[in-house]
This record gives sequence, structure tokens and C-alpha cells, in this order.
Amino acid sequence: MKTGADREIVTVYPYRSACPSSVWRSLITDAESELTFAGYTNYFLWLDHSNLAHALTRKARAGVAVRFLLGDPDADLTRRREAVEQTALTVSTRIRITLEHLNRLSDVGGIQARFSDHEGHISLSVFRFDDQMLVTPHLANLVGHDSPMLHLRRLQDDGMFDRFATHVETLWEEGRPIDTPGMGMLSEP
Repeated sequence: MKTGADREIVTVYPYRSACPSSVWRSLITDAESELTFAGYTNYFLWLDHSNLAHALTRKARAGVAVRFLLGDPDADLTRRREAVEQTALTVSTRIRITLEHLNRLSDVGGIQARFSDHEGHISLSVFRFDDQMLVTPHLANLVGHDSPMLHLRRLQDDGMFDRFATHVETLWEEGRPIDTPGMGMLSEP
């Protein structure tokens, strides 16, 4: 039985890719007020979670706030990360694929997206589902699926959950609405 600060840790995965898709599906399905996807590319979501667009549309229409925080595909920070990762499917390409998927949802009210230019965003992905979240600290030159992941549940004020939530809120506030040629602007409150 956990009694200290670690009691907010539900489980850990040595790799993000080790987290079962059923965990993601239940977190998305059970969310009643907030879904925040603050990965730098969020690319894997569209591949790993069939029918994600339909689920997000349903959630947004039910009043759930759906937010995406992405890196800017044209930013120097993105280019520097590409040099570190050295993968054929570049960071900017992965972001653009997410933008393409989000553009298809641009007529759905309640789905917001912003670009983040903050250095602290590229090394930490946070996915929030009401009072639970999945957190991936990116290691060295590894891509997201090769980095570890924590599943957290909010159980106290100023605990681990709140610290990561505050980090994401800071990035969101500093972010800028996505308005790119050919993509349109996703809704803003």
C-alpha cells in the first residue's frame, strides 16, 4: 500500500509502446471534462488508436474540452530535435500529419490546438484525461515510443499530477493558436 507522494503513480511502463491500447481507450472513453494531448507531435495517437477522430468528435460534442498542444513544424527547436533523432519520419512530418488529422476536425466545436515553442515541451509529453494522465519523459535521442511512461492519478494537492498539470497549463498559455495556410484555425474559447 502506497502512503507517500508516490501514491499518485498508478503504474509505470519502461516504454510508452508497452502501455496497452485498452488503457488509452478507457482513459479517453471515461473522460467527462478534459482531454489534453500535449505531446510534441501526437503523431502516434492517430496510428495506435483506431477511430480516434470519431471518439474526439463525440467527446467534444458532449462538452468535453479537447486540446492538442503541438510543436511548430517550422521552428528551429523542431529542426534541432530532428538532428538528434535522425529518423526517416522527421519530427516536422509527424507534426504535419497530426495537423492534417486535426484539420479534418476543424468543423467540430470544442477541439482546440496550439503550437508550443517552449524548450520544455519537446522533452516531455503529457496526456491528461480528467484526473488521470500519462506522462512520457523523452530520453536522449530516443523517440517517444522508446521512452518510459508513467500513469498518474490525482490524489492530492501539489502532488506529481498537479506539477505536470501546471507544466502543461503554462505551455498552453504561452502557446499560440494554430492558423496555418490550408489548415484553418481550430476553435479557441
